[in-house]
Amino acid sequence: MAECAEGKWLLLIHQIPFKPGYFRVKIWRRLQSLGAVAIKNSVYVIPRSEQTLEDFQWVLREIVEGGGEASICEANFIEGLDDKQVEELFQAARDADYAQIAEEARTALDSAPSTAPMMTHEDKAGLEASLSRLKKRLSSVATLDFFGAPGREVAEAMLGQLEAQVKSLKRKDIEGGKSKKFDLADFRGRTWVTRKGVYVDRIACAWLISRFIDPQARFKFASSKGSRPRTGELRFDMFEGEFTHEGDLCSFEVLVRQFFPTDQALTEVGKIIHDLDFKDSKFKKAETAGIGGLMNGLALAHKSDETRLERGSAIFDDLYEYFRRK
Repeated sequence: MAECAEGKWLLLIHQIPFKPGYFRVKIWRRLQSLGAVAIKNSVYVIPRSEQTLEDFQWVLREIVEGGGEASICEANFIEGLDDKQVEELFQAARDADYAQIAEEARTALDSAPSTAPMMTHEDKAGLEASLSRLKKRLSSVATLDFFGAPGREVAEAMLGQLEAQVKSLKRKDIEGGKSKKFDLADFRGRTWVTRKGVYVDRIACAWLISRFIDPQARFKFASSKGSRPRTGELRFDMFEGEFTHEGDLCSFEVLVRQFFPTDQALTEVGKIIHDLDFKDSKFKKAETAGIGGLMNGLALAHKSDETRLERGSAIFDDLYEYFRRK
């Protein structure tokens, strides 16, 4: 008798108790997240590999622990469904995902004002957040796109348009920021307000303010919610603050851009603050991990915001001198 060919597919066949109902939904979502598709009720298929086998084994274990039954089989389709039809099921599932991504990107573009001057900071931040979320979603779907669903091209094209719009707005913001001229005298002798529990970005901003902008600065620590400033107060790194995040710039970068755009040492410090604040590894500077460790230690050792600013300022004094001489 001839030996059977090694199965191209894995089947997960399960029987799950009707109650509790949420358990059936949980398993369905788990299988969806793996990219498996149903060929019949309670029968799911996925291309066979070491990774997909391990994924199915974890789901099987979860089903059994929840009081159900399940089996995993290697399979080849001989009659009825054939390989091409099963592949088309996977393509259809991924095409639906891609279509949703494309539609959300189109909605984000259509909802944005047609001209940049009409866009608020919230508009721009929302557009950028949508782009970041949809790019992550596209990457996740592409990982499960085992057979190259055609809808991916449309989704990528729509995200390309959204990304181009975001980049265009950033360029205009930077150009506008560079054209602004601030008189430091207007920012001296002020009370600078920020959120309680200061950490990397706020500590660095306070150091920049007290060393370069307002040597007589007084600092006030408020709740996380925004509040109207009193006379003589300026808010930084907080909701509706005069100096806070703009697009993909942290508050420290915004202050540097608006007051000291040509100071290369401050720009280099800003790259470290950016990566520690956003955790996006945009600049990947060698010094970032060390400064991050110092900031973590400072926060663990000192609960007082005033103490954190005092000790953090010493760190940033030395870091600035390092980059200035370098």
